[in-house]
Amino acid sequence: MKDTDLIQETETFAKEKLAGEGTGHDWWHVFRVINIARKIHAVEGGDWNVIELTLLLHDVGDRKVINKPDDDYSIAADFLENQKVPASKIEAIMSIIRTMSYSKSFDNTPKDSSIEFMIVQDADRLDAIGAIGIGRAFAFGGSRSRLLYDPSYEAKAFKSSDEYKQSNSSTVHHFYEKLLLIKNTLNTETAKKIANMRDIFMQEFLEEFYDEWNGKK
Repeated sequence: MKDTDLIQETETFAKEKLAGEGTGHDWWHVFRVINIARKIHAVEGGDWNVIELTLLLHDVGDRKVINKPDDDYSIAADFLENQKVPASKIEAIMSIIRTMSYSKSFDNTPKDSSIEFMIVQDADRLDAIGAIGIGRAFAFGGSRSRLLYDPSYEAKAFKSSDEYKQSNSSTVHHFYEKLLLIKNTLNTETAKKIANMRDIFMQEFLEEFYDEWNGKK
């Protein structure tokens, strides 16, 4: 199968799997991270076909999307096998998907060391911050019936993947538990530059939020 045909088939598959998704991991999240990845790839290099296929499939088996306790990597792997993708490329893609998530960082899961991994992970994390990240945070919080903000709650420093997954903090506290930490977890210099302005925007948003919350404005 030609690369262009495979991309089209994969895009159709991803749209079907992510249809109706309401936690911020919908098709348009995929659309955005691919656009971010293009910018990073233009500077950093790497195999674009692997990057694009990985981003198209990275959330189809995500625990939040399939509403299960754990990720199901077989969904992406089985699709690729059915498309007759070479085993070496499937392994490259699945290695990234299995190790890229933020929750994996708490358990020191060995990361894929490829530039493709770095670009995919950076693009995915950049979409979690800035204006889009703010919108996604509140969309996810609403999907889980989380409080907007609870002044009595203290943000936590998670020590394990399980602690992170079981957290039920307010959406505003999620900024301190993850979103404001992301810029220091990025791999490429290109992504770090993009992250700086997005991080500043989130901090300014929080300042405005507290002023309004406390009736100062």
